[in-house]
Order: sequence, then structure tokens, then C-alpha cells
Amino acid sequence: MPDRRKLESGMLVLAGFGALLFVPPLVFVFNQRISHFGVPQIVIYLFVVWGLLIAGTAVLTHYLPKHVPPDSGDGGG
Repeated sequence: MPDRRKLESGMLVLAGFGALLFVPPLVFVFNQRISHFGVPQIVIYLFVVWGLLIAGTAVLTHYLPKHVPPDSGDGGG
């Protein structure tokens, strides 16, 4: 099982990389008068990036171990 800290770091990298993919200068690269099956290229780009971020988050959270709260230490049973 992967280390929890590595997975949390992966989530941080995924969030940062995803934010960079939605920065307007990069998005405007795909703002062309090109359409695929009648759908503008920018719309396809935004939905593909959005879907990949959701899939990446789902994969990383699947391998993330469940959080177990620390023992309260009161000695009760």
C-alpha cells in the first residue's frame, strides 16, 4: 500500500497542475474556430481536462487509506 504522505503530495501536485491547465493563456490556445462534431475545440478541451482531474482524484483517493482518529487517551472502553 502506498504511503499516505506520498498520496497527499500527489493530490497537491494534481490540484496545482489542474489549476495551471485552467489558466486563461493556456485555455486561449484552444480558442480556435475549429469544431469537432459541431462542438468548439475550447469546450472539448475544458471538459477533457475537467474529466481527467476527476479521474485522477478518484484514483488517488481510492488508494488513500481511511483516516483513523487518534485514541482519546481516556482509557475508557
